[in-house]
Amino acid sequence: MFSSFTARSARRGGTAARLVAATLVSGLVAVGVLTGTGTAAADETAQSPAGATATIGGLKTYGDVVIHDQTGDLTVSAGLFEMSVEGGGTLQTYCVDLHNPTQRDAKYHETSWSGTSLATNKDAGRIRWILQHSYPQVNDLAALAAAAGVGGGLTEQDAAAGTQVAIWRYSDGADVDAVDPQAEKLADHLYKSARTMAEPAASLTLDPPAVSGRPGTLLGPVTVRTDAATVTVTPPADAATSGVRVIGKDGKDVTSAVDGSQLFFEVPEDAPAGSADVTVHASTTVPVGRAFASESRSQTQILAGSSESTVSATASASWAKQGAIPALSAAENCAGGGLDITAANEGDEAFTFELLGVEHSIAAGESRTVTVPLQEDQAYDLTIEAGGFQKRFTGVLDCRTQSSVAGDATRTLSGPSPATVGSATADVNLAETGNSYATPMIAGIAIALVVLGGAALIVLGRRETRG
Repeated sequence: MFSSFTARSARRGGTAARLVAATLVSGLVAVGVLTGTGTAAADETAQSPAGATATIGGLKTYGDVVIHDQTGDLTVSAGLFEMSVEGGGTLQTYCVDLHNPTQRDAKYHETSWSGTSLATNKDAGRIRWILQHSYPQVNDLAALAAAAGVGGGLTEQDAAAGTQVAIWRYSDGADVDAVDPQAEKLADHLYKSARTMAEPAASLTLDPPAVSGRPGTLLGPVTVRTDAATVTVTPPADAATSGVRVIGKDGKDVTSAVDGSQLFFEVPEDAPAGSADVTVHASTTVPVGRAFASESRSQTQILAGSSESTVSATASASWAKQGAIPALSAAENCAGGGLDITAANEGDEAFTFELLGVEHSIAAGESRTVTVPLQEDQAYDLTIEAGGFQKRFTGVLDCRTQSSVAGDATRTLSGPSPATVGSATADVNLAETGNSYATPMIAGIAIALVVLGGAALIVLGRRETRG
């Protein structure tokens, strides 16, 4: 999920917020509710999500496995993926989303389990146990083989394939076996031995991601949460001209911080209504078990290993002299089947907005979270406007391990071409697969969603006309 925020001159009494975006983006439905005439443009620059952002490169260490399905058996390559981190660093991941495709060079961002299929998986903690007790966290293959009772020893390929098999049995409930006997014995050992572990903390976040208030006061605090030894604090880009400072509890400008540090936005008393961002950066190893979701429909990954990598997080502040002063943030909620929008109001009037035909009102000094229901695999592009303030949220809801597209079956790729269980005993080397199959599938999805999007716009147009 990405968000961007802008603030323009506030209107007195302009407390009604409008969800103004209802468009089609790249053939996908961008959902929204039109209330009122016209739309206001939101800032097009998306903020980076908290934690690590990386691009998937493909399978690097893998072996053959067989997926059993009612329509037949499919032999595929399974094992460790490698990702390149923006700003520097490398991640190793396994798949926890067997039935969705992996798009080559897809961009991923670190996320909590709540924004993935792991949110509703009672065995998610067992997957983390497997990650902690197998390859590459246990890189002594002789010791790993001894623990699993594998007499013939393990290669890296065996270890990666066996680990992925055990994970798929928990993440997707898959009937899957490793082709190599040693890898299969490892998979059985990991699956039977797994115990529940808690979700790991994020590598870096700012809490809350949005604050608001009146100029002349301190806005915040925003608390740094990280496993890094220290983080670098980057003040607002226009700090020199706007006079907005990022300070600590002692009132001094902050250039670095540690876990638990509190940051405040100091806004000049005569500042016009506006907004500003603070970004923090660090270099750290991302905790094993962190989920990685894509910006497109590319299968969800879970972290198995990390080099020293660049991580970042951004928090925003908004202010006005009067009226409603909203602080808006959002997070995908797979258990709730939608997008959670949290609105806090630090103004002196109620903040009122409408979502999907339902009006919500946040009294001055209060905060509330509203869930916007979304369909699986649905791209969303939401803009909430309040007076002169706007906040935009975009992304794709990807919460299920089973594809929502009729006829879509198993997809385990290092490239964009899907492998299906449509034919028995198919043999696919996914490290070498091209993209010929994916093109018609993607085109079909795009056409279907355009039709759905057009129908949605027609309905919204009729509602507006009747009003």
